[in-house]
Amino acid sequence: MEKHSSDYAPMTRERQLIIDSYEKNYWKNMGKAALRDWRLYLMLLPLLLLFLFWRYFPMYDLTAAFKYYDDTRGSVSQMDFVGLYWFKQLLFGTSAADFWPAFRNTFMLSFYGLLFGFPMPVLLALFFSEIKVNGVRSVLQIASYLPHFVSLVVVTSIIHLVLRNGVTEAGVITSQPGVISRALVAIGMVSEEKAVSGLMYDPASFRSIYQISAIWSEAGYGSIVYFAAIIGISPTNYEAARIDGASKMAQIKYVVLPGILSTIVIMLIMRLGHLMSIGYEKVLLLQTTTGGGNVATSEVVSTYVFKLGGLSGATGYSMNKSLGSAADMLNAIISMLLVIGANAISKNAADTSMF
Repeated sequence: MEKHSSDYAPMTRERQLIIDSYEKNYWKNMGKAALRDWRLYLMLLPLLLLFLFWRYFPMYDLTAAFKYYDDTRGSVSQMDFVGLYWFKQLLFGTSAADFWPAFRNTFMLSFYGLLFGFPMPVLLALFFSEIKVNGVRSVLQIASYLPHFVSLVVVTSIIHLVLRNGVTEAGVITSQPGVISRALVAIGMVSEEKAVSGLMYDPASFRSIYQISAIWSEAGYGSIVYFAAIIGISPTNYEAARIDGASKMAQIKYVVLPGILSTIVIMLIMRLGHLMSIGYEKVLLLQTTTGGGNVATSEVVSTYVFKLGGLSGATGYSMNKSLGSAADMLNAIISMLLVIGANAISKNAADTSMF
Protein backbone atom coordinates (compact mmCIF):
# COMPACT_ATOMS: atom_id res chain seq x y z
CA MET A 1 0.00 0.00 0.00
CA GLU A 2 1.46 3.32 -1.08
CA LYS A 3 1.89 5.92 1.66
CA HIS A 4 1.42 9.59 1.07
CA SER A 5 3.30 12.43 2.68
CA SER A 6 0.17 13.37 4.63
CA ASP A 7 0.49 10.09 6.58
CA TYR A 8 3.69 11.40 8.19
CA ALA A 9 2.32 14.83 9.06
CA PRO A 10 1.17 14.01 12.64
CA MET A 11 4.59 12.51 13.49
CA THR A 12 6.35 15.54 12.05
CA ARG A 13 4.24 17.90 14.15
CA GLU A 14 4.92 15.86 17.29
CA ARG A 15 8.64 15.93 16.66
CA GLN A 16 8.52 19.67 16.06
CA LEU A 17 6.69 20.20 19.35
CA ILE A 18 9.29 18.13 21.17
CA ILE A 19 12.14 20.11 19.58
CA ASP A 20 10.48 23.43 20.40
CA SER A 21 9.92 22.37 23.99
CA TYR A 22 13.53 21.25 24.34
CA GLU A 23 14.90 24.51 22.91
CA LYS A 24 12.55 26.57 25.07
CA ASN A 25 13.61 24.83 28.30
CA TYR A 26 17.27 24.28 27.36
CA TRP A 27 18.83 26.71 29.86
CA LYS A 28 16.33 25.72 32.53
CA ASN A 29 17.30 22.06 32.16
CA MET A 30 20.99 23.03 32.15
CA GLY A 31 20.49 24.92 35.40
CA LYS A 32 18.78 21.94 37.01
CA ALA A 33 21.60 19.65 35.87
CA ALA A 34 24.19 22.07 37.31
CA LEU A 35 22.39 22.17 40.66
CA ARG A 36 22.11 18.41 40.70
CA ASP A 37 25.82 17.88 39.97
CA TRP A 38 27.14 20.96 41.80
CA ARG A 39 29.92 18.92 43.43
CA LEU A 40 31.44 18.11 40.05
CA TYR A 41 31.37 21.76 39.00
CA LEU A 42 32.94 22.74 42.31
CA MET A 43 35.82 20.36 41.62
CA LEU A 44 36.19 21.98 38.20
CA LEU A 45 36.47 25.49 39.69
CA PRO A 46 40.22 25.35 40.64
CA LEU A 47 41.12 24.36 37.07
CA LEU A 48 39.03 27.20 35.65
CA LEU A 49 40.68 29.68 38.01
CA LEU A 50 44.11 28.32 37.07
CA PHE A 51 43.47 28.89 33.37
CA LEU A 52 41.88 32.26 34.05
CA PHE A 53 44.78 33.69 36.06
CA TRP A 54 47.70 31.93 34.37
CA ARG A 55 46.53 31.66 30.76
CA TYR A 56 43.95 34.31 29.92
CA PHE A 57 44.76 37.33 32.09
CA PRO A 58 48.48 37.33 31.08
CA MET A 59 47.43 37.52 27.42
CA TYR A 60 46.95 41.25 27.84
CA ASP A 61 50.70 41.68 28.33
CA LEU A 62 51.23 40.24 24.84
CA THR A 63 50.32 43.70 23.58
CA ALA A 64 53.85 44.65 24.64
CA ALA A 65 54.92 43.14 21.30
CA PHE A 66 53.18 46.10 19.63
CA LYS A 67 54.44 48.77 22.02
CA TYR A 68 57.70 50.37 23.09
CA TYR A 69 58.61 48.81 26.43
CA ASP A 70 59.48 51.36 29.09
CA ASP A 71 60.15 50.41 32.72
CA THR A 72 59.24 53.90 33.85
CA ARG A 73 55.64 53.45 32.70
CA GLY A 74 53.23 51.89 35.16
CA SER A 75 51.71 49.27 32.87
CA VAL A 76 51.67 48.03 29.30
CA SER A 77 48.54 50.08 28.60
CA GLN A 78 50.52 53.31 29.17
CA MET A 79 53.28 52.46 26.72
CA ASP A 80 53.57 53.94 23.23
CA PHE A 81 52.07 51.92 20.37
CA VAL A 82 54.59 51.11 17.59
CA GLY A 83 52.60 48.61 15.50
CA LEU A 84 54.61 45.86 13.79
CA TYR A 85 57.96 47.56 14.34
CA TRP A 86 59.41 44.79 16.52
CA PHE A 87 58.27 42.05 14.15
CA LYS A 88 60.02 43.85 11.29
CA GLN A 89 63.17 44.09 13.42
CA LEU A 90 63.03 40.34 14.09
CA LEU A 91 62.44 39.27 10.52
CA PHE A 92 64.37 41.84 8.50
CA GLY A 93 66.03 44.34 10.84
CA THR A 94 69.00 44.47 13.17
CA SER A 95 67.74 41.55 15.32
CA ALA A 96 67.35 39.17 12.36
CA ALA A 97 70.97 38.01 12.68
CA ASP A 98 70.18 36.65 16.17
CA PHE A 99 66.57 35.56 15.64
CA TRP A 100 66.87 33.45 12.49
CA PRO A 101 69.67 31.17 13.84
CA ALA A 102 67.61 30.67 17.01
CA PHE A 103 64.53 29.92 14.90
CA ARG A 104 66.50 27.44 12.78
CA ASN A 105 67.89 25.68 15.86
CA THR A 106 64.41 25.48 17.38
CA PHE A 107 63.02 23.88 14.23
CA MET A 108 65.93 21.45 13.86
CA LEU A 109 65.78 20.30 17.49
CA SER A 110 62.00 19.85 17.28
CA PHE A 111 62.18 18.11 13.90
CA TYR A 112 64.80 15.63 15.13
CA GLY A 113 62.73 15.10 18.27
CA LEU A 114 59.69 14.34 16.11
CA LEU A 115 61.66 12.08 13.78
CA PHE A 116 63.50 10.05 16.42
CA GLY A 117 61.66 10.77 19.66
CA PHE A 118 58.02 10.38 18.62
CA PRO A 119 58.23 6.68 17.50
CA MET A 120 60.09 5.57 20.63
CA PRO A 121 57.08 5.58 23.03
CA VAL A 122 55.09 3.57 20.45
CA LEU A 123 57.89 1.00 20.14
CA LEU A 124 58.23 0.81 23.93
CA ALA A 125 54.48 0.26 24.30
CA LEU A 126 54.63 -2.56 21.73
CA PHE A 127 57.57 -4.06 23.61
CA PHE A 128 55.76 -3.91 26.95
CA SER A 129 52.60 -5.44 25.47
CA GLU A 130 54.55 -8.49 24.35
CA ILE A 131 55.96 -9.20 27.82
CA LYS A 132 53.60 -11.76 29.35
CA VAL A 133 55.21 -11.95 32.82
CA ASN A 134 53.49 -9.18 34.77
CA GLY A 135 56.25 -8.78 37.34
CA VAL A 136 58.99 -8.32 34.75
CA ARG A 137 56.84 -5.94 32.74
CA SER A 138 56.04 -3.83 35.80
CA VAL A 139 59.70 -3.51 36.77
CA LEU A 140 60.71 -2.49 33.24
CA GLN A 141 57.87 0.00 32.96
CA ILE A 142 58.69 1.64 36.30
CA ALA A 143 62.37 1.83 35.30
CA SER A 144 61.43 3.58 32.05
CA TYR A 145 59.01 6.00 33.80
CA LEU A 146 61.43 7.14 36.52
CA PRO A 147 63.63 9.49 34.42
CA HIS A 148 60.55 11.62 33.66
CA PHE A 149 60.20 12.48 37.34
CA VAL A 150 63.85 13.43 37.77
CA SER A 151 64.56 17.16 37.90
CA LEU A 152 66.07 18.71 34.77
CA VAL A 153 68.96 19.95 36.91
CA VAL A 154 69.72 16.37 37.94
CA VAL A 155 69.33 15.10 34.36
CA THR A 156 71.76 17.67 32.99
CA SER A 157 74.15 16.99 35.87
CA ILE A 158 74.12 13.29 34.95
CA ILE A 159 74.86 14.22 31.33
CA HIS A 160 77.83 16.32 32.42
CA LEU A 161 79.08 13.52 34.66
CA VAL A 162 78.92 10.76 32.03
CA LEU A 163 80.61 13.01 29.48
CA ARG A 164 82.95 14.83 31.92
CA ASN A 165 84.08 17.24 29.26
CA GLY A 166 87.70 18.21 29.65
CA VAL A 167 88.18 21.94 30.22
CA THR A 168 91.62 23.44 29.73
CA GLU A 169 92.80 26.36 31.80
CA ALA A 170 96.17 27.78 30.75
CA GLY A 171 96.80 24.53 28.87
CA VAL A 172 96.10 22.30 31.88
CA ILE A 173 93.29 19.70 31.66
CA THR A 174 91.16 20.03 34.78
CA SER A 175 88.82 17.09 34.12
CA GLN A 176 88.93 13.86 32.12
CA PRO A 177 86.40 12.43 29.66
CA GLY A 178 83.60 10.47 31.30
CA VAL A 179 82.52 6.89 30.77
CA ILE A 180 80.30 7.65 27.76
CA SER A 181 82.98 9.77 26.11
CA ARG A 182 85.56 7.02 26.60
CA ALA A 183 83.16 4.41 25.21
CA LEU A 184 82.55 6.53 22.11
CA VAL A 185 86.28 6.88 21.63
CA ALA A 186 86.72 3.10 22.02
CA ILE A 187 84.22 2.29 19.26
CA GLY A 188 85.60 5.00 16.98
CA MET A 189 82.57 7.32 16.94
CA VAL A 190 84.42 10.21 18.56
CA SER A 191 88.04 11.22 18.32
CA GLU A 192 90.08 11.28 21.51
CA GLU A 193 90.92 14.93 20.91
CA LYS A 194 87.22 15.87 20.80
CA ALA A 195 86.48 13.79 23.91
CA VAL A 196 89.25 15.55 25.83
CA SER A 197 88.36 19.03 24.62
CA GLY A 198 84.75 18.35 25.56
CA LEU A 199 81.68 17.04 23.74
CA MET A 200 79.56 19.59 25.57
CA TYR A 201 81.67 22.34 23.98
CA ASP A 202 81.23 20.93 20.48
CA PRO A 203 78.34 22.56 18.55
CA ALA A 204 78.01 19.51 16.30
CA SER A 205 77.39 17.22 19.32
CA PHE A 206 74.74 19.29 21.08
CA ARG A 207 71.73 18.11 19.06
CA SER A 208 72.62 14.45 19.53
CA ILE A 209 73.15 14.94 23.28
CA TYR A 210 69.85 16.80 23.57
CA GLN A 211 67.80 14.22 21.63
CA ILE A 212 69.30 11.12 23.27
CA SER A 213 68.76 12.56 26.74
CA ALA A 214 65.19 13.56 25.80
CA ILE A 215 64.40 10.03 24.62
CA TRP A 216 65.88 8.57 27.81
CA SER A 217 63.85 10.83 30.07
CA GLU A 218 60.50 10.98 28.22
CA ALA A 219 60.02 7.85 26.07
CA GLY A 220 58.96 5.59 28.96
CA TYR A 221 56.45 8.05 30.35
CA GLY A 222 55.06 8.75 26.88
CA SER A 223 54.46 5.03 26.28
CA ILE A 224 51.69 4.97 28.92
CA VAL A 225 49.08 6.35 26.50
CA TYR A 226 49.94 3.88 23.74
CA PHE A 227 50.13 0.95 26.13
CA ALA A 228 46.65 1.78 27.42
CA ALA A 229 45.39 1.93 23.82
CA ILE A 230 46.92 -1.48 23.08
CA ILE A 231 45.28 -3.00 26.15
CA GLY A 232 41.95 -1.65 24.91
CA ILE A 233 42.08 -3.70 21.70
CA SER A 234 39.60 -6.58 21.82
CA PRO A 235 41.21 -10.04 22.28
CA THR A 236 38.89 -11.40 19.59
CA ASN A 237 40.88 -9.42 17.01
CA TYR A 238 44.04 -11.29 17.98
CA GLU A 239 42.20 -14.62 17.94
CA ALA A 240 40.83 -13.95 14.45
CA ALA A 241 44.32 -13.04 13.23
CA ARG A 242 45.84 -16.19 14.73
CA ILE A 243 43.11 -18.34 13.12
CA ASP A 244 44.02 -16.76 9.78
CA GLY A 245 47.63 -17.79 10.40
CA ALA A 246 49.03 -14.34 11.15
CA SER A 247 52.50 -14.26 12.69
CA LYS A 248 53.41 -11.98 15.59
CA MET A 249 54.67 -9.27 13.24
CA ALA A 250 51.53 -9.60 11.12
CA GLN A 251 49.38 -9.19 14.24
CA ILE A 252 51.25 -6.00 15.10
CA LYS A 253 50.85 -4.72 11.54
CA TYR A 254 47.19 -5.60 10.96
CA VAL A 255 45.71 -5.60 14.48
CA VAL A 256 47.75 -3.50 16.93
CA LEU A 257 48.80 -0.56 14.76
CA PRO A 258 45.32 -0.01 13.21
CA GLY A 259 43.86 -0.32 16.72
CA ILE A 260 45.99 2.50 18.10
CA LEU A 261 46.14 4.59 14.91
CA SER A 262 43.67 7.19 16.17
CA THR A 263 45.71 7.62 19.37
CA ILE A 264 48.91 8.02 17.36
CA VAL A 265 47.28 10.64 15.12
CA ILE A 266 45.94 12.67 18.04
CA MET A 267 49.30 12.57 19.84
CA LEU A 268 51.07 13.52 16.60
CA ILE A 269 48.82 16.57 16.16
CA MET A 270 49.52 17.61 19.75
CA ARG A 271 53.24 17.09 19.19
CA LEU A 272 53.14 19.25 16.06
CA GLY A 273 51.56 21.97 18.17
CA HIS A 274 54.73 22.00 20.28
CA LEU A 275 57.05 21.72 17.29
CA MET A 276 58.30 25.27 17.78
CA SER A 277 58.07 25.22 21.58
CA ILE A 278 61.27 24.14 23.29
CA GLY A 279 61.64 25.03 26.95
CA TYR A 280 64.63 27.17 27.82
CA GLU A 281 65.48 25.36 31.08
CA LYS A 282 67.21 22.27 29.72
CA VAL A 283 68.83 24.14 26.84
CA LEU A 284 70.31 26.73 29.21
CA LEU A 285 71.61 24.01 31.54
CA LEU A 286 73.32 22.26 28.62
CA GLN A 287 74.48 25.44 26.92
CA THR A 288 78.18 26.29 27.13
CA THR A 289 79.93 29.52 26.21
CA THR A 290 83.60 28.83 27.00
CA GLY A 291 85.66 29.23 23.83
CA GLY A 292 82.51 29.84 21.80
CA GLY A 293 80.84 26.75 23.24
CA ASN A 294 77.83 25.17 21.62
CA VAL A 295 75.76 28.36 21.34
CA ALA A 296 75.75 28.11 17.53
CA THR A 297 73.44 25.07 17.69
CA SER A 298 71.92 25.41 21.18
CA GLU A 299 70.46 28.91 21.03
CA VAL A 300 66.69 28.51 20.51
CA VAL A 301 63.82 31.01 20.47
CA SER A 302 62.92 30.44 24.12
CA THR A 303 66.48 31.08 25.34
CA TYR A 304 66.71 34.07 23.01
CA VAL A 305 63.52 35.52 24.53
CA PHE A 306 64.70 34.69 28.05
CA LYS A 307 67.96 36.52 27.54
CA LEU A 308 66.25 39.52 26.00
CA GLY A 309 63.94 39.74 28.99
CA GLY A 310 66.22 39.24 31.94
CA LEU A 311 69.85 38.27 31.33
CA SER A 312 71.01 41.08 29.09
CA GLY A 313 73.94 42.12 31.27
CA ALA A 314 75.64 38.73 31.11
CA THR A 315 74.79 37.68 27.56
CA GLY A 316 75.49 40.65 25.38
CA TYR A 317 71.85 41.05 24.42
CA SER A 318 70.29 44.46 24.99
CA MET A 319 67.30 44.15 27.30
CA ASN A 320 64.19 44.56 25.16
CA LYS A 321 61.07 42.89 26.50
CA SER A 322 58.98 44.16 23.59
CA LEU A 323 61.30 42.43 21.15
CA GLY A 324 61.18 39.27 23.27
CA SER A 325 57.37 39.40 23.36
CA ALA A 326 57.29 39.74 19.57
CA ALA A 327 59.59 36.73 19.13
CA ASP A 328 57.52 34.64 21.52
CA MET A 329 54.25 35.65 19.84
CA LEU A 330 55.63 34.86 16.39
CA ASN A 331 56.67 31.43 17.66
CA ALA A 332 53.20 30.85 19.13
CA ILE A 333 51.46 31.87 15.90
CA ILE A 334 53.54 29.38 13.92
CA SER A 335 52.69 26.63 16.44
CA MET A 336 48.97 27.45 16.17
CA LEU A 337 49.08 27.29 12.38
CA LEU A 338 50.87 23.94 12.54
CA VAL A 339 48.15 22.50 14.79
CA ILE A 340 45.34 23.78 12.57
CA GLY A 341 47.06 22.50 9.43
CA ALA A 342 47.88 19.09 10.88
CA ASN A 343 44.35 18.71 12.22
CA ALA A 344 42.84 19.60 8.82
CA ILE A 345 45.09 17.13 7.00
CA SER A 346 44.32 14.37 9.51
CA LYS A 347 40.58 15.06 9.30
CA ASN A 348 40.57 14.73 5.52
CA ALA A 349 43.05 11.87 5.20
CA ALA A 350 42.34 9.65 8.22
CA ASP A 351 38.95 10.96 9.44
CA THR A 352 40.54 11.57 12.84
CA SER A 353 40.91 15.00 14.37
CA MET A 354 41.01 16.92 17.63
CA PHE A 355 38.34 19.43 16.60
